Formats: sequence, structure tokens, C-alpha cells
Amino acid sequence: MKTYRVKPHEVHREWWVVDAEGKILGRLASEIAKIIRGKHKVYYQPDVDCGDFVIVVNADKIRVTGKKLDQKIYYRHSGYPGGLKERSLKWMLENKPEEVIRLAVKRMLPKNKLGHRMLKRLKVYRGDSHPHQAQKPRVLEVNV
Repeated sequence: MKTYRVKPHEVHREWWVVDAEGKILGRLASEIAKIIRGKHKVYYQPDVDCGDFVIVVNADKIRVTGKKLDQKIYYRHSGYPGGLKERSLKWMLENKPEEVIRLAVKRMLPKNKLGHRMLKRLKVYRGDSHPHQAQKPRVLEVNV
């Protein structure tokens, strides 16, 4: 019996919309990463980009557990000496909640060209509206 290998042009991509209101950040991000990678499909292959598009709404109403609001720090470096910048999760949720979800999902994807391509299919919005109604996204129930 031969093994079937899916070709990139045979992949069918769907659009999913996820409401992040009241969801725990890490658990939601792992479910989103699974959909973006395509692990929910029967023809999943780790070396083929077969994932779907995911739209996340209400990113500003995400929850975290424990003392992460004060203790979790996001770092970035400008590339210059002394250029290390740090921001707390509390500041990020107040000012850039989209970036919090994007970074959580990004760090769960492969660290290569395939992962960068997958991350482009994640669309995160602060409020409950999004400009992707024409794609007819299906609602993805995440029970976390």
C-alpha cells in the first residue's frame, strides 16, 4: 500500500473565527496554533503547509492565571548596545492585546520559513468586529 503525500496546491484552506473573551491565553494559543499548522486535518504533514486561517476577536478580553500580569515580562532588543527593552504583560494587554496573542501563537509554531508563512494566516482584532466577513468564517468553539 502506498502512502499518500498531499501536494501544496491540493490543500483546502478554511477560515475560522475564535472569540477570545474570557479564554485563558496559553490554552487558547495552543488551540489556534494547532489549527494554523493543520494538525486537525487527516492529511496533515509536518513538512507541508496545510493549515487554515484563524481570526481572533475580543483580544483585549483575554485572561491569564496566577501572577502573570505583574511577573511576565516581554523582551525585545534594538540591536544596539543597551537596547534591551522590557514591558510587562499588564502594559501589553492595555496597549497591544493583539500582540500578546500573536506572540503566544508564534512561539508555538515551528521556528523556520514554514512557521513564518503559517503566522501570516493569523488575524487578531481588539474588538468584536473584523473585515473578513466575505470569507464566510466558521465559528471555532474552544473550550478552555
